[in-house]
Amino acid sequence: MGLHPLEFSECYLDSPSFRDKIKAHEAELDKTNRFIKELYKDGKNLISATKQLGMAQRKFAQCLGEFQFEYIGDAKTDDERCIDESLQEFSMFLKNLEDQRELMMRNITETLMKPLEKFRKEHLGTVRAERKRYEKETEKYYSSLEKLLNMSAKKKEPQLQEADIQVETMRQHFQEESLDYVCKLQEIQERKKFECVEPMLAFFQTVFTFYHHGFELAKDFDHYKRELQINIQNTRNRFEGTRSEVYELMKRIREVPQEYRQTSPISCEGYLYVQEKRPPPFGSSWVKRYCTFVKEQKILHMVTFDHRSGGKIGETESVTLKSCVRKTTDMLDRRFCLDLDITDRPGTVLTVQALSEDDHKFWMQAMGGKEPIGHYLGRTYSKERGIDAQLDDMGLDFVKNSICVIEKKGINDQGLYRVVGVSSKVQKLLSLMIDEKSNEVDLSTSEDWDIKTITSALKLYMRSLPEPLMTYGLYKDFISPAKGGSPESRIQAIHCLVHKLPERNRQVLGLLMKHLANVAAHSKNNLMTVANLGVVFGPTLMRPQEETVAAIMDLKFQNIVVEILIEHHEKTYSLTVSFTCCPMLPASCPFHCQAQSLSAPTKQLKLNRQNRPLAVYNPQALDIQNVSAVGDSSGLATDETSMGSNESVSSQSSSASASEMPTERNDHAPLKTSLSSGSNSRGAAASWSTAGASGESQPAATTTASDKEKPEESVTSRKAKAVYPCEAEHDSELSFQVGAIFNAVTQSREPGWLEGELEGKRGLIPENYVEML
Repeated sequence: MGLHPLEFSECYLDSPSFRDKIKAHEAELDKTNRFIKELYKDGKNLISATKQLGMAQRKFAQCLGEFQFEYIGDAKTDDERCIDESLQEFSMFLKNLEDQRELMMRNITETLMKPLEKFRKEHLGTVRAERKRYEKETEKYYSSLEKLLNMSAKKKEPQLQEADIQVETMRQHFQEESLDYVCKLQEIQERKKFECVEPMLAFFQTVFTFYHHGFELAKDFDHYKRELQINIQNTRNRFEGTRSEVYELMKRIREVPQEYRQTSPISCEGYLYVQEKRPPPFGSSWVKRYCTFVKEQKILHMVTFDHRSGGKIGETESVTLKSCVRKTTDMLDRRFCLDLDITDRPGTVLTVQALSEDDHKFWMQAMGGKEPIGHYLGRTYSKERGIDAQLDDMGLDFVKNSICVIEKKGINDQGLYRVVGVSSKVQKLLSLMIDEKSNEVDLSTSEDWDIKTITSALKLYMRSLPEPLMTYGLYKDFISPAKGGSPESRIQAIHCLVHKLPERNRQVLGLLMKHLANVAAHSKNNLMTVANLGVVFGPTLMRPQEETVAAIMDLKFQNIVVEILIEHHEKTYSLTVSFTCCPMLPASCPFHCQAQSLSAPTKQLKLNRQNRPLAVYNPQALDIQNVSAVGDSSGLATDETSMGSNESVSSQSSSASASEMPTERNDHAPLKTSLSSGSNSRGAAASWSTAGASGESQPAATTTASDKEKPEESVTSRKAKAVYPCEAEHDSELSFQVGAIFNAVTQSREPGWLEGELEGKRGLIPENYVEML
């Protein structure tokens, strides 16, 4: 586990664990500051001490190799892993150069020294100043709070109100400083990854220009440099998206902090001042403790913690609560007090003091006080929507029509899906398209709606659904493969999860992914690569129910999931899934047991054909009319180009082999009626064919009912027509295109296959690829 995310809601609790997390972040930034200082010093040595180049160079390389970035959360993206490893890669390059004695350190001041020093002074220095201000505000607030709590309740009401207002003002100011400081800490933690590495990258590029004898090494470095630039750019893009989400969350918490106070049905927590009685004549004292109350067991855990003593945590004391009674000011000259009857100490009453009237009410209800006072509930992720978007037929039609118009008119528009339309026009268009009472809008002929308005409306529709397209329930399952595992296992896991989506969700997601793959195929014109589309659609298609900083930090993994879906949409939306159980998939995944669910004819077919290669379906030869006849009203383009391997982090994986993924690319092609040797999964029952990305199936074209009524002799030798193209993999099989006519067609001894003649050659024909004449 790396550094813990700093939740904004914890700024209002200011718990000991929260302070420990802040210290961990501060220690990491101090380490980074020391690292940059050391790197800067070493760089100057390289410039001024050319004669000692060897020693300084090795020292510099060692410094790079030993440092490693810490990260927020429980996992890193592939980009972040590459960035983390980049310093070790740089160290290796330097050592190679030193071994060859060809290293020449010149002109590194502009490319390395100044950017690092600028980052250290402008960003890390700012954090140090923020820390001092935060500590100062902590001291001021808690001093004023204690002064307020020590005031006599017998003072005049105006005096008490004035004191309350002053403390409340200081509390708000302290919490404002706390929010700003926490946000700044996490921003610098994320920023340092590319701010430190980019100058190093520029430095290496500058150094290599001065080496004649290091030319070959520079060529090797060039490939790594391009990959790292993509890693950095992807990380920067995700950083920008994450930062905007974090600022939005901070803004909402700042507006209604009480809604974000961390509570749960199991326990509640916060600070209380506990009265500790002493033997006469010393009276009593009040000690601030951080208390956690477990409701079911009625156990109160108390730990002493003083913010002004360096945050030292005392021992934890636990007591069992019997009852809770409000203590009036007539009995004790202090406000916000409670009397707790403790079962552990019969006859002993523990008196505690809350921090405010609202806090007093909160503890009263939590501890089962007699006064029925409500407390604040945690807030879940639920965006307000002015549009009632549903995943119904009208919504599906809107998605199809939008995609059709975008691909027809705007597929080459620069910044497609990133350039947003006018908000009022976008909402108006979406309202018209999904409103049953409105007149039908023809996007293909209307000049009122430009492409950016249509793309923005499509994104708004996806965001306005009651539940994300990829559902709340499968959010963690989708995120999990993106956090680890091999590229092949990621694709396999996401393949399975897509088929666990509800039917309509899967259908819409399939249409959208096919469209986005087409958009990315035109990235030379529209500049929208797979990685860029992942940034745009990651938060749109999937999000968690609970809105926290930790959830926002998973945005980068949402982008990776969408990148995989775009790049491998044809494999992902194949009907079949590998029989090999993927360890990254939930145990409940229905595809774990698919091998056992084969029908008896299919099992027999597998036995009969296990030593024969399977004819490969060739989608490139499929006539466009056959595609349109299936019923795809969207008119989506079928000529898709495979994506480049360096456009996204998910593309670092190699494509799955034919034995692991179906070779069928076209959504409307029939499945093969046999399984080849070594394949995990290549097909389903012979009488069914896939009908598009929705996963629906329909009977394939085979012998008609009237054929079955004829005597066997009438169908033993007939003509047949090919309705799908096929490419043979074995000498005994026939290759053919759509429309080919077969003569002397008879039933083969092997189930699912026919025998016939084509152009003077006789061979095997897949039965579900032809129709009898």
